Amino acid sequence: MRLSFGTRGMSSQRNLGPDQAVGVQSFSSGEFSRSRDSAQITVLLGLHYHHPFHRDSVFLFLLALGPMVWLSMIRFFELQPLPWHTIWSPAFLSIALWQPLFEELLFRGIVQGHLLQSMTRQKTWFGLSTSNLLTSFLFSLAHLASHSLSWSLLVFIPSLCFGFVRDRFGSVYPSIALHAFYNTGYFLLIGGVTI
Repeated sequence: MRLSFGTRGMSSQRNLGPDQAVGVQSFSSGEFSRSRDSAQITVLLGLHYHHPFHRDSVFLFLLALGPMVWLSMIRFFELQPLPWHTIWSPAFLSIALWQPLFEELLFRGIVQGHLLQSMTRQKTWFGLSTSNLLTSFLFSLAHLASHSLSWSLLVFIPSLCFGFVRDRFGSVYPSIALHAFYNTGYFLLIGGVTI
């Protein structure tokens, strides 16, 4: 039995005995290049999952920080819980799930990921990278389109938390989870009037 293995116009032949079965998968250089490029984009965007972030003490602390902030906000803002009938509304699901997903993919994935790879020296201040600080600044500026200046400045602090976990785990999944949790809690307790 003769099998021919071809790769882009080049062929080599190999003789096999009748009792041998061989499974061969061709992997052209173009496919390898696409695979490598795909892996690089996945790393750049932080779409890989290495560590179980949900067990990390820092992540759990930042998660617990959310309810503490919501309770402290009640002192400054009127408690306006979201009515139960609007919890499954498209508006609430957008604010609680879709916006955090898209914002994190854009800011922590594309922007912070690019800055992490393009900046040769990453300085840190109190554990916050330059990439995180610049991304959080841009994140706050983007919120000026739909919020007041004071509210946009308040968004800077949670953004630093999202960027911190992006740096810590090299993944956007922790920042997406944290962002969705912060938005959900805020709108359930305080932001019900805005939906």
